Amino acid sequence: MDDQPCGQKTDIWDERHLRIATEATGVALWSWNVDTDRITMDSRAFELWGLPQRSKVTFEDLSACIHPADIDKVRTEFSATIDLRGAYEIDFRILHGDEERWVSARGRGEDQGIVRRIMYGVFLDVTFRKSLEDQRELVTREMHHRIKNLFSLSSALASIAARNTETKEEMLEDLAQRFQGLSAAHNLIFARSYDQKKAISLNELLNALLQAYSLDPTAAKNISISAPEILVGEHSITPLAMIIHELATNSTKYGALANDLGRIVLTGEDEADVVRLVWNEAGGPASDPMALKSGFGSKMTERVIQQFNGSIHRDWTEDGVNITLSLNKALLVG
Repeated sequence: MDDQPCGQKTDIWDERHLRIATEATGVALWSWNVDTDRITMDSRAFELWGLPQRSKVTFEDLSACIHPADIDKVRTEFSATIDLRGAYEIDFRILHGDEERWVSARGRGEDQGIVRRIMYGVFLDVTFRKSLEDQRELVTREMHHRIKNLFSLSSALASIAARNTETKEEMLEDLAQRFQGLSAAHNLIFARSYDQKKAISLNELLNALLQAYSLDPTAAKNISISAPEILVGEHSITPLAMIIHELATNSTKYGALANDLGRIVLTGEDEADVVRLVWNEAGGPASDPMALKSGFGSKMTERVIQQFNGSIHRDWTEDGVNITLSLNKALLVG
């Protein structure tokens, strides 16, 4: 390509070169006759929508592919583009067989860009961008949830320390030990998660995670743990820790760890292909199952446990709850 001074006219942007540019960037072209509702698309647009290529398409033809949750929004916004001045952009989901895709339709409204009552625009596949946006939103919500839990946890541990001591000096020492226990558990998880040569026994991990919540960390008199002697792989340490911390945090706020009478018994069974952990709470105040089920923490737990192809089941009692975690053994130890 010859160098041209800035602003000098050339014939480089002919139809063939424009087509090369659109194909290189994944741009799909469309035109819409605002009077007849006829939509003309290029081959890339038909491929994006998962439709057989043909000469005539209407909005109703395309609407059959639009996600039911987005169809009313798209119909309203697409019709409004006739009266809209300037550029517009509409993002929506389409169903391509069993696959869900995000499409961005872009063009210009009112009389701008209309030639013989025909508007022109492009379709872009923005599925990857939307996926990143969803991940960022999820991470933001998860971080917000963890920060809230840290404040709740600090308050709960202070209450446990206060119930377990008689002087402010004893309380300060007890609370310091609990935070040191949490810190040690965090360091253990972080170090093992990023060292691909190391795993950790399930018993060791559970004891490290729950030590700070015990009324008496040396005797663990309100928390009993009995798990099978298996190793948790480095990739599984953090997600399992997230689940256990969520259960413990909920217990300090709503369950057995909210008072001196509460008890937690955590047992595990190695059942060939499945490791089953049973979290049994008793002696706590009556909980509101619906409040716990609808919270972000419960939703996060449901999402994280899918990393183990697992499941979580809750049975509510008058003074506690029995929670059963079923985890794929190969994914837990691998």
